[in-house]
Amino acid sequence: MMWENWTTVNEFILISFSNLSSELQALLFLLFLIIYLVTLMGNVLIILVTTSDSALQSPMYFFLRNLSCLEIGFNLVIVPKMLETLIAQETTISFLGCATQMYFFFFFGAAECCLLATMAYDSYVAICNPLHYPVIMGLKTCTQLAAASWFSGFPVATVQTSWIFSFPFCGPNKVNHFFCDSPPVIKLVCADTSLFELEALTATVLFILFPFLLILGSYVRILSTIFSMPSAEGKHKAFSTCSSHLLVVSLFYSTAILTYFRPRSNTSPENKKLLSLSYTVVTPMLNPIIYSLRNNEVKAALRRVIRRIRGLQKL
Repeated sequence: MMWENWTTVNEFILISFSNLSSELQALLFLLFLIIYLVTLMGNVLIILVTTSDSALQSPMYFFLRNLSCLEIGFNLVIVPKMLETLIAQETTISFLGCATQMYFFFFFGAAECCLLATMAYDSYVAICNPLHYPVIMGLKTCTQLAAASWFSGFPVATVQTSWIFSFPFCGPNKVNHFFCDSPPVIKLVCADTSLFELEALTATVLFILFPFLLILGSYVRILSTIFSMPSAEGKHKAFSTCSSHLLVVSLFYSTAILTYFRPRSNTSPENKKLLSLSYTVVTPMLNPIIYSLRNNEVKAALRRVIRRIRGLQKL
């Protein structure tokens, strides 16, 4: 049932970090702006390097390019408005703007969860079944897996967002967060939301917990295979192949699970903001750093790109 005629709220107020002093907000603005620029440049660089270098055309780098695209989108949805609330003190967001931000937050978030699970499967096949890896992870299969990961964001984003914003909002309109996430927005609804909360929990299990369990299962098999390898060199090479992905997964899922699976009474709004900063702002910045610093092939490709640029400058 649609409640459009009942809705009296036409804009929301993001409380964001307004409880902090103006000086501290200015410092946060500079910090988050630097992180934002590093995130964009780092992920764009990963996309350009892995696309242009012929040595980085394996499935792992194909999925890495997709991950960088998702991180860029994820950042663009959240950070610009957060920066605006810090520097311009513009904390209002329109009803449609809030719905749009929430939609793309769900879309990119669900797609990233599924893509990280896909990357774990790629590592599993590469290490546990290396002889059949080129056949199993062919171009068609990789494209289908990446497309499925991206598409998975549409149903959860469409159902969650349309359902939340079909409820009546009769006031107040203050969202105790720095973006339009569902838990603080649903608190403003003046109707029974128990059925939606049950559906939201189901969606959270499907798109956060289930991919995490798949990743966990993949790495149990991967580590078991690595430890059974006879040579120390083989163990080191196999572990270095998947260590970057394992670190990224640990950072992303640890904070996401703490945010959405902890009882409400055990987490204050301020703690939730800090946890949300980790997977919406910090992790997207760390991804290209982790994959470039811990990956010799990416570092070698970066050096080749730098040499080509220097060569062009001398012409």
